[in-house]
Amino acid sequence: MGDRIDFRDGRWVVPDRPVIPFIEGDGTGPDIWRASRRVFDAVVEKVSRGKRRVEWLEVLAGEKAFQQTGNWLPEETLENIRRYRVAIKGPLTTPVGGGIRSLNVALRQLLDLYACIRPVRYFAGVPSPMREPEKLDVVVYRENTEDVYTGVEYAAGSPEATRLLVFLRDQFGAKIREGSALGIKPMSRFGSQRLVVKAIEYAIKARRPSVTLVHKGNIMKFTEGAFREWGYEVAKERFGDKTVSEAETTKGKGAAGRVVIKDRIADSMFQQVLLRPEEYSVIATPNLNGDYLSDACVAQIGGLGMAPGGNVGDGFAVFEATHGTAPKYAGLDKVNPGAVLLSGAMMFEELGWSDSADAIIRGLSGAIAARRVTYDLARQMPGATEVSTSQFAECIIDHV
Repeated sequence: MGDRIDFRDGRWVVPDRPVIPFIEGDGTGPDIWRASRRVFDAVVEKVSRGKRRVEWLEVLAGEKAFQQTGNWLPEETLENIRRYRVAIKGPLTTPVGGGIRSLNVALRQLLDLYACIRPVRYFAGVPSPMREPEKLDVVVYRENTEDVYTGVEYAAGSPEATRLLVFLRDQFGAKIREGSALGIKPMSRFGSQRLVVKAIEYAIKARRPSVTLVHKGNIMKFTEGAFREWGYEVAKERFGDKTVSEAETTKGKGAAGRVVIKDRIADSMFQQVLLRPEEYSVIATPNLNGDYLSDACVAQIGGLGMAPGGNVGDGFAVFEATHGTAPKYAGLDKVNPGAVLLSGAMMFEELGWSDSADAIIRGLSGAIAARRVTYDLARQMPGATEVSTSQFAECIIDHV
């Protein structure tokens, strides 16, 4: 049996044999989890010379949980993640429109995993629509618990929507069409600033040159605009000796090794990551902007098959593949496990096992360079050899 990971004074305390819960996921989740686990176990064994080992604990969520317990997200799963603090998961089903709410969003909110972290980097050889995809190397910090994702919305014509519409119209003079659906967009100083703090702390630790606050404050002045103001405010208050605003640098004050704090309007930022990607290093943004922008960045470096993600709070974290379940490929041992593998690398990096994280990336880079890849990559790489999910895992292990 393994031991629990602890969190003390803002730091993870990790035993040599930590218990880490996993959710294999729906659709192709079992295929990519099996392959990823083989890589994780082989890498940890190899780089630690047998000193370390992960004791994996399966917990249930999604379709498998519903089939076995009648509950999409059993309380036992949440209790185990709270007990062991760090978990990893594959993709989970969420229907569009009616039905259950997003299990991913539920996990983030119930565990207060307020920072969704999405590193976006290019692996040489991966097909990309860009001429120079290697220029984009950015880490997106997306606020994870507020904004429209709180789920406070009311269907058009419902009694709740009608009452809210009447209240807004009569009390505040709001001009809203009859029969409208209504949603609420809450954003707080507390929630915004703790996200920006995490982004700045990462930039300082990783020696990244800048943090860019991405917002739509020119239109939503008291929510998105406040995010911008609160971001600059906490940068100055908490990191005044380690950061400098972009405005100050343009007035002749050099960065002198400090992290430059910038801001960009969201629609402009979509152009910037295409036209001037090398100017951006760490992005901090509200929830909805971060959802769009992180996927748009990932498209530049080869798509969601290579897109890791981590949801991190204070003392709890869940790492996940950011792509969908691809149910038509379920059980075919066909799909790319790269997103789960890279999410595992993020997890090990977070826990201080940097040697394991580096080895996973080294093995993945080597497999791609050898052009032995899964179908999604092989069909766009002339001369590549298409291999199964499990064969791709073996190739990665060989290149560690």
